[in-house]
Amino acid sequence: MPDFFPYRDGELFAEGVAVARVAEAVGTPFYLYSAGALSARYHAFADAFAAERPLICYAVKANSNLAVLRVFAQLGAGADVVSEGELRRALAAGIPPERIVFSGVGKTRAELDAALSAGIHQINVESIPELRRLSALAAARGRTARVAIRVNPDVDALTHAKIATGKRESKFGIDIEDASEAYRLAGELPGIEPVGLAVHIGSQTGGGLRPFREAFERLAELVIELRQIGLVVRRVDLGGGLGIRYRDETPPDATAYAALVRDIFTPLDLDIACEPGRVLVGPAGLLVARVIYAKEGASKRFVILDAAMNDLIRPALYDAWHDIVPVRLPALGAVLSPADVVGPVCETGDTFATGRDLPPLAEDDLVALTGAGAYGAVMSSTYNSRLLVPEVLVDGRRFAVIRPRLSYEAMLGLDAVPDWLGDPHDPLHKRGAA
Repeated sequence: MPDFFPYRDGELFAEGVAVARVAEAVGTPFYLYSAGALSARYHAFADAFAAERPLICYAVKANSNLAVLRVFAQLGAGADVVSEGELRRALAAGIPPERIVFSGVGKTRAELDAALSAGIHQINVESIPELRRLSALAAARGRTARVAIRVNPDVDALTHAKIATGKRESKFGIDIEDASEAYRLAGELPGIEPVGLAVHIGSQTGGGLRPFREAFERLAELVIELRQIGLVVRRVDLGGGLGIRYRDETPPDATAYAALVRDIFTPLDLDIACEPGRVLVGPAGLLVARVIYAKEGASKRFVILDAAMNDLIRPALYDAWHDIVPVRLPALGAVLSPADVVGPVCETGDTFATGRDLPPLAEDDLVALTGAGAYGAVMSSTYNSRLLVPEVLVDGRRFAVIRPRLSYEAMLGLDAVPDWLGDPHDPLHKRGAA
């Protein structure tokens, strides 16, 4: 696959655009995505499944920017959504409802209503109470909801505990031992059409293909069991979970993954859906930041950036590794030395890297955190009343801001002060006055 973030004459580029040029135009910090990388990664995944032609539902939670969704919509992708907001985003980006799957363990009545109104491909049901609630809503509307029962296969995805979803103790899905009864019940309830099974064991899955094989084989056995008792199973939704390289991981490629899926499910003659997220967008994005200070402590070198944990929370939340590279390469012979790369937020956890070997970095130098296209901007916040940063999309030699930097006025405008607290700008106002 081509390198969409190359160095040219010692300067970092995104496709045909110098990263420093974007920084000058929009300020720092900012997220920068490559449309070419998004497209190439989607095609690599789809081409691996050329024979099966599965429904590829991009996992919107990985990066929900409308422009990113529009890129995938134009490539023919569907969407895996987990909230009404994500459903609305997918539809607004032009993804057809018949290519949308709604997942999630805690769908509200309003969200189930929205899914029914949109006429989406299927709803992945994760509990008996959800199944009964959906039945009541669909029957009252005179609708029929196509559902897949999400199975919890009790498989260890060998990933960070906070993103593992397929173990028995996790909140997701219906225990595989109870899935047959849930599927039978779905066929008896009004307003419900059970069409298949779904599974998702976690994100950034480790252990190569082994966890996938274990989960998929259990799912295939359940398909056979259901058919043997006379129930119709037409579809399987295999979730996502394919990892990317952040540090030294060697995740399986899409071709090997597709071969595994083919080996297990082709004999069962099923329609297949997949929910890739991180694998499509993660390597397609950077977080670009500027050095505020280079601080020499008593025992450590600190590089303090204008980006912070509120902009990219993965290192604080998951102890995640992101490579940190200079936007302009250092002079030949520059000596690397350990540095802690931190942000300005008043939290010790506002740390991007500890003891990272880096070249000399001075005030106003630009750096880029790689692999930031997934679970970056989408998880950002205004903690410490910091502004949400821009997102920028590059396509060849052009770029556009696809989410502007939030203004202070807009941020303050989200709050409302009750009348009884008075106008702080009124000179007659006195705090605590009756």
